[in-house]
Amino acid sequence: MSKASRESIIILRTLFENRESTQRDIAQQLEVSLGKTNKLIAETVEEGLLSKVESSEGRGRNVSYEITETGRRMLEKYRVERALILASGFGSRFVPLTYETPKGLLEVFGERMIERQIRQLHEVGVRDITIMVGYLKEKFDYLIDKYDVKLIYNPEYSDKNTLATLYHAKNVLKGKNCYILSSDNWMRDNIYHSFEADTWYAATFMKGETREWAMETGKNGAIKDVRVGGCDKWCMYGPVYLTKEFSEAFLPLIEAYYKMPGTEQFYWEDVLIRNLKNLPDIYINKQPEGVVYEFENLEELRRFDEKYVNNSGSKAMQLVSEIFGIPESEIINIKCLKAGMTNKSWYFNVSDSEEISEKYRNKAFICRIPGPGTEKLINRRQEGEVYKAVAGLDITEELVYFDAESGYKISRYYHGARNADFDNVEELSQCMSVLKKLHNSGIKLGHDFDLKRELGNYEKDIKEAGAEVPYEDYPAVRMKAEEVLGWIDSLNRPKTIAHIDSVKDNFIFTDEGLKMIDWEYAGMADPLLDLAMSAIYSYMSFDKAKELVRVYAAAPTDALTEPELQKIFESRGGIALNGLSPDDAYAIVIAYMGLGGLLWALWGIYKMALGESFGDYTLKMYRYFKDSYKILRKLEKF
Repeated sequence: MSKASRESIIILRTLFENRESTQRDIAQQLEVSLGKTNKLIAETVEEGLLSKVESSEGRGRNVSYEITETGRRMLEKYRVERALILASGFGSRFVPLTYETPKGLLEVFGERMIERQIRQLHEVGVRDITIMVGYLKEKFDYLIDKYDVKLIYNPEYSDKNTLATLYHAKNVLKGKNCYILSSDNWMRDNIYHSFEADTWYAATFMKGETREWAMETGKNGAIKDVRVGGCDKWCMYGPVYLTKEFSEAFLPLIEAYYKMPGTEQFYWEDVLIRNLKNLPDIYINKQPEGVVYEFENLEELRRFDEKYVNNSGSKAMQLVSEIFGIPESEIINIKCLKAGMTNKSWYFNVSDSEEISEKYRNKAFICRIPGPGTEKLINRRQEGEVYKAVAGLDITEELVYFDAESGYKISRYYHGARNADFDNVEELSQCMSVLKKLHNSGIKLGHDFDLKRELGNYEKDIKEAGAEVPYEDYPAVRMKAEEVLGWIDSLNRPKTIAHIDSVKDNFIFTDEGLKMIDWEYAGMADPLLDLAMSAIYSYMSFDKAKELVRVYAAAPTDALTEPELQKIFESRGGIALNGLSPDDAYAIVIAYMGLGGLLWALWGIYKMALGESFGDYTLKMYRYFKDSYKILRKLEKF
């Protein structure tokens, strides 16, 4: 459309929304002077879109304008036909609230953010609303009944950024004039309309330095360039509107970029910015200060809505408040830590307020929240018993709180701590020394970790979750697993306390020494099972696992004769290697690598049945069993 036509539509829309609109009202919408507005109105009358109506009151003469039938038909072409609300993301900066509630369903001043936007859309007649869901998708189901919205699922919400989101929503945009909203935006005023003159991106002025996406525009207000950061800039902030004509040109680019390697973490705006010169104009839609809000974290929300200062509604926050004996306002610097495959964890500081016990004041902690389905996989009471049993070894993290019913755990956070690097032989040796200390401790637990039982349990859990093991050859593989289990049983191996989850990320180097964390699977088992688990978690080859056994035995990694290696096994190998030859120890570790791989493949299948995603993890674990079985057959172990 020409510039005049764009402005004519805004004039028509303003009068459609309020027949009593004055020239000053229209000038405000057009963002031009009264003189310019008068000229534009006259042009709109000449186009036959408006008619002038004159009336007399007393001695004065009033002039008003009415939309003609031609104007109404013209305006109808610019009707907003639907809205797409993006609500599939996790919202990591809002943990722990978002562990329980999607960010868009958080309340601001007693109203859920997504519901406020739906209501605002309804006020301007937009009722065809689709919500793209992913994380905690079931939480949004009630909106279908309450507002007659539609839900579509983003299968890649946990792996990819919003480019993938828009790709999966392309059919919603195709052929329709459509708003795109983020479920976690909050608009003080209703900035939506029944009709829109052109494609736009909402903008807020950022005074001073900013790291937001700052826009440069032409004289007509069309966006010409966007760059991250700047000073005193209008920045992309809030909703977007795409005309059907714009989407027709834009969606093929979305599809092309989605299929390109290396774009997994692209925002959909990355595609827009890279192609501004190749697309129809998209205009800046400047919003006054204090109209559009995108809350970055809980601290911002606390400043905006005082309810969140001491009553966030989060069970995890309430728990920390009770355990530490402090109001929620003193729980600060909250952030999401790297999410594990089983649990979700978040970091927090306790403030330095003098009213807080010195035991906690100005210190950092981690709160662990068990992931979905873990109550079937992990016995939390047994985990609690393990923590008590190993407390005297000084090899675990400092525990502040543990709940054997829920699995919630609060522990010290060690500043400067880092995970072990198993590719560093010195660090690997230190980790294996701690593991050997555990195995030789003489600690006895009242429960064991039995591979055969656990395999059966996971098969049962998968079935109860309405899924099945997807591998075509699984029945044959399962029979081979019984062979390996039978051979292991015939060896009558000793049992010690074993960590089971001896992944490199569970060894952390701190200023207070090397610690082992996360004892969820620990139980009495063959100590060589821990070596096998260390190997497969690090995706070690079987040859590399042979080196791991040597490091555990405190042998150097260079070439040794068999008699030399045997002496080290006998003198320093501890319970795990006592009475074994190097070849026998290696064969047992290989067997456990295969059985462990099969076990964790089933575990991953069960977790995927609950909606989680693990990429090719299950494939790699399943392959460990097949490859280990081939090696054991060559060694003629059965």
